[in-house]
Amino acid sequence: MSLWQMLKLGGGTVIVLLALSTLSLAVIIERVIMYFRSSRTRREVFMMDIADQIRRGNVSKAQEICHNTATPFASVVAVGLGLRGGSSILIDNAMERQITIETIKLERRIAIIGTIGSTAVYIGLFGTVLGIIRAFQDIAQQGAGGMAVVINGIAEALVCTAVGLCVAVPAVIAFNYCQSRIERFVMDMDLAASEALDLITGAK
Repeated sequence: MSLWQMLKLGGGTVIVLLALSTLSLAVIIERVIMYFRSSRTRREVFMMDIADQIRRGNVSKAQEICHNTATPFASVVAVGLGLRGGSSILIDNAMERQITIETIKLERRIAIIGTIGSTAVYIGLFGTVLGIIRAFQDIAQQGAGGMAVVINGIAEALVCTAVGLCVAVPAVIAFNYCQSRIERFVMDMDLAASEALDLITGAK
């Protein structure tokens, strides 16, 4: 079935679903690229470099490494290094706030994917119900047609449900993927903050 045929059979519902599919795909691509760029540096390697510079007393070099590393945990460590000399509570609280800020950045726009994934099927079902109602109305107006006409009308109406599933399934998969990546980023930030706090307070 061609796209034009689906549009003819599904009408406005299919147009809405295709628009949601385009939006969902755009958000998915943007998020995947962002997560890929943010995960190119391993936390273990990064923290080894930071620890090495702090032990040498070269805090400015450690801060430079943080600023040149495009990962959430690097931003967290940079905040801690910027407060070196302060109390451990002050440093810990500042890094916790930065973790919250970075988490918000990581979660940006994924609610769109989740909403599309959870509603696309229902939008498709709504289009299907409208299509079935229209099919029975056509039969009532014609006064004939039999089972063949009914089946044909229902088959055409089910196009909306099929399109809804095609939109919803990738969105749900992408949403779950984003959630799992965010959990990994948060874990890395927590571990990096803990390691950085030990390094900073131990180097006083």
